[in-house]
Amino acid sequence: MKKTLLAVAALCALTSGAAMAQQQDGKWQVRVRAVHLDSANKDSTGLDLSVNDKVIPELDISYYFTPNFAAELILTYPQKHNVRAGDVKIGSLKHLPPTLLAQYHFTNFGAFKPYVGAGINYTRFSNVDILGGAADVKRNSWGGALQVGFDYALDKNWSLNFDVKKVYIDTNVSAGGVNVGKFKVDPLLVGVGVGYRF
Repeated sequence: MKKTLLAVAALCALTSGAAMAQQQDGKWQVRVRAVHLDSANKDSTGLDLSVNDKVIPELDISYYFTPNFAAELILTYPQKHNVRAGDVKIGSLKHLPPTLLAQYHFTNFGAFKPYVGAGINYTRFSNVDILGGAADVKRNSWGGALQVGFDYALDKNWSLNFDVKKVYIDTNVSAGGVNVGKFKVDPLLVGVGVGYRF
């Protein structure tokens, strides 16, 4: 009897927590994530160009138009990468990649709240120093972005987050003012973090 009562009490506590977790109905949500950036490193220059993978901080701000539909703006600060030709470092550059996504959130799984998103990325390349200035890249890139992830609600405000994005970033590479090909970063971004909805 005592075990049964304990089991019922535990079930009630879990049900109560799940019910409370489902009440995340604020219009705004802010998340911070640690994100692993894994670059595709595809190029048509013949130089076997690549930039290094790294872990970066990420901040996003979401606005919910309805419980299902939201817009998310993803931000970080300019990220520095080493540029290599094969195994040889030939320089470095920074990129700033804000991304805006439209999302659909599934709301019928209790505290588990999966979502999908699609949108657009703008990347600004800066501080380009390749082969001592002998080579350069186009400074602006526009491309698509795809996303899948989920929040796990801890209470009416806080949640844990897991997120995967594919972002399409490329740039033209030139040497002596002559275009020598296109370099595609096209990173896969895998992130974990926390969110606060209000």
